[in-house]
Amino acid sequence: MGTGKITVLRDGPIARVLIDRPEKLNAMTREMWRELGDAVRALDEDADLRCLILSGAGKGAFSPGNDIAEFPARRASPGAAREYDSHVAHALDALTDCRHPLVAQIQGACVGGGLVIACCCDIRVSAASGRFGIPIARLGLVLGHREMARVMRLVGPATLSELLLEGRLFNAQEACGKGLVHRVVADEDLENESLGTARRIAQGGPLAARWHKKFIRRLEDPVPLSEAERAEGYACYETRDFARGYRAFLDKKKPEFQGD
Repeated sequence: MGTGKITVLRDGPIARVLIDRPEKLNAMTREMWRELGDAVRALDEDADLRCLILSGAGKGAFSPGNDIAEFPARRASPGAAREYDSHVAHALDALTDCRHPLVAQIQGACVGGGLVIACCCDIRVSAASGRFGIPIARLGLVLGHREMARVMRLVGPATLSELLLEGRLFNAQEACGKGLVHRVVADEDLENESLGTARRIAQGGPLAARWHKKFIRRLEDPVPLSEAERAEGYACYETRDFARGYRAFLDKKKPEFQGD
């Protein structure tokens, strides 16, 4: 049984992060969760990066989540599950905290932990072949609080209850209606659509994108904004990128942002 890996491919300001275990439909092992977290943390430090595309290797699936075959050896008791989940938490926190925009490119199974990974991304594009759900109750298991929070922020508690209690799998169009994905395209158009999304993001000001991500996360917290936090919303006016963007707009040219 192949253990799989996380593969990073760089194309200028865009990096592709591959869940790379196609022979098992990109099912996640404990080591792959750790490797995913390490890879995203490293990319987060790269100031020249503008966007990440997260996808499954091959044509079969995004990811069906955890490899259940691993459970007897590595997740068969509360203590073992807690240790295993520390690796999952490492990956999910890295995805959530990443300052660069993340685009999930989804095809085939995007189920369980795979769906949680996709929910950590900023934009989710699915092929028509996408299949979604969290059928964890069929194993007699519960989804962890951390994982539930990632899904619930997108769909709310009512839809999360449906996903967890019923355990039904559903198609990409229904996933779009539930707010789990932003758009659905034909399978043959998925690569171009996700890459086009990443390129549109990369063409924008990287500082603005990072600020927008930060502000959106902060607004999910019901604690009122401080004056210092409100003031940060005006810091963009002091950047060179604002001057470049403003001048390019007046000159009817494409801006060349530098991230300063």
